[in-house]
Amino acid sequence: MASAPEPSHCKVILAGNIAKSLQNEVQEGVKKLERAPLLVGFLATDDAASRVYADWTGKTCRDNGFDFELREVTKDDIEEGIMSANTDDKVDGIIVYYPIHGNRQDQYLQQIVDIGKDVEGLSHKYIFNMYQNIRFLDDAKQRKSILPCTPLAVIKILEYLHVYNPILPYGNRLHGHTVTIINRSEVVGRPLAALLANDGANVYSVDIDNVEQFHRGEGLRKRRHTVDEKGGWTIEHCLPLSDVVISGVPGDKYKVPVKLLRNGAVCINFSSEKNFTPEVKEKASIYVPAIGKVTIIVLLRNLLVSACTK
Repeated sequence: MASAPEPSHCKVILAGNIAKSLQNEVQEGVKKLERAPLLVGFLATDDAASRVYADWTGKTCRDNGFDFELREVTKDDIEEGIMSANTDDKVDGIIVYYPIHGNRQDQYLQQIVDIGKDVEGLSHKYIFNMYQNIRFLDDAKQRKSILPCTPLAVIKILEYLHVYNPILPYGNRLHGHTVTIINRSEVVGRPLAALLANDGANVYSVDIDNVEQFHRGEGLRKRRHTVDEKGGWTIEHCLPLSDVVISGVPGDKYKVPVKLLRNGAVCINFSSEKNFTPEVKEKASIYVPAIGKVTIIVLLRNLLVSACTK
């Protein structure tokens, strides 16, 4: 008779539970502001996922004391719509549901959103600050630089899980951690690698072609991260070294090779698909299967920052 399998000691943490702690912070901020900040969303696509995200944004806004207005426009009118919202004093934040044109034109649209209303952190100034490890817009350090929502959501999850060490100085609180990120998109993977490395982590960024290492050098001597290509490395080199593994590969065919995971690793999935098989619970100490609810609360947090600095 076969012996019963050992019970899993992995703790599965749902995004909704993490979002609640941030939700309280956001709701308290709205009360202090004594008005409902207005977020305007622009939908110029027939993409079903964009429609779902827009509806979800609106519901979350209203549930947390914010106002939301969805403006449906054509691809030809989106630029004029954004420019109009930029100059509308009633509008505190702008979100555009991409892709629209699906090319460099979308990058152009990201740059015409007024920086004071950019709640997605996609303006050139915000992107520059993020990669340069500049955390404020002003010398007095009163105005925080806005970070992209999905990378920031992952950071908030790692803080919630106490991966960040609050005893260490601010900016160094991931020192001693090795992280593998399986995704190097310009929207999530690369920004996330830079942010975690700027906070002190040793980060391996895994793409289909190669592995890059993001780090601040031995002893965190560098002010901002640098990137080294790890010639000949594959995911097989990275996973056994990593106490945190974050995956966001689109499509339902990719699965993280669980057998390579370090025992007790923290595993986070930000793909809309399941990048981890159920066996992840046999190796991981903590598993976060999705982050969407945290991402939307982070969006509201960014909106609150914009509204408070108007």
